[in-house]
Amino acid sequence: MSWYPLALPSQSGRRYLVTGASAGLGFFTAARLAGAGAHVVLSGRSPERLDAAMGAIRGARPAASVEALVMDQSSLDAVDAGADRLRAGAPLDGIVANAGMVHTPSTRLESVDGNELVLATNALGHFALFERMLPHLAAGARIVSLGSLSTRLSTFRIDDLQLERGYDSWRAYAQSKIASQVVGFELDRRLRAAGASVASVVAHPGYSIGGRTPTVPGVNEPRRGKRFTDALQAAWAQGKHRGAEIPLHALTAAGVDGGDFWGPKYLSRGEPTRQRPTRVSADPAIGRRVWAFAEQATGRSFAVGG
Repeated sequence: MSWYPLALPSQSGRRYLVTGASAGLGFFTAARLAGAGAHVVLSGRSPERLDAAMGAIRGARPAASVEALVMDQSSLDAVDAGADRLRAGAPLDGIVANAGMVHTPSTRLESVDGNELVLATNALGHFALFERMLPHLAAGARIVSLGSLSTRLSTFRIDDLQLERGYDSWRAYAQSKIASQVVGFELDRRLRAAGASVASVVAHPGYSIGGRTPTVPGVNEPRRGKRFTDALQAAWAQGKHRGAEIPLHALTAAGVDGGDFWGPKYLSRGEPTRQRPTRVSADPAIGRRVWAFAEQATGRSFAVGG
């Protein structure tokens, strides 16, 4: 595949799930794993977009081993149905929890389960997925949660995670990504305490935008105007194919430890480097509170190692 500047180690014999894999970072993550020989399950809400993504991967690598899983991360029933299907197959060697809403609604909306929609999609759905899939992960597997630069630019209303006291689209996105990072770090602390062989890692892709991303028919087709305006940000932006290098490194590279936080070398762009997360994201006391909130919001008890 010509989309990627760096080589991955062989992933032959491994099985991965990439959520939100029909476009953007998720697509390039899944495509590169498949190109390295892994069997990759691509999940997303749209069967048509998943078909297009798998067609693009197979067009570049006809022997690629990929399958589609229609799963809406905002719906707990959909997550459970997806987990049932995944658990009927071989254990997973890793999960890249990429699915999420970036273009958030201007007014507060709720998921089918009654949770604030952005939080449900970006954080709670993955929490529920981890709970179902943890017993079905192979020894040495890694769970990679996708964080965001936005976590450095927003406060965290831990007493109003559902944004019932005040909603705006920016806060909805930033707060949901802080929650995702908090869950990722708290999950690793609990895995370590249980002596588990699975690691939880958090990664953020920097500032990765569509107009600096290669054209992939049916998957990424930015218009000329988008290419032009995004090119003006070249000094601090990168394509989504480059942003995907960060979660790929967190998932597959040697020398990655549970509880690590990986991001681009120059914060918004560059090769993967180990970084320091925000204090809020890594605070164990906040981790315990968000974990308890997520259990209540999803209606399930997530006992790691229990």
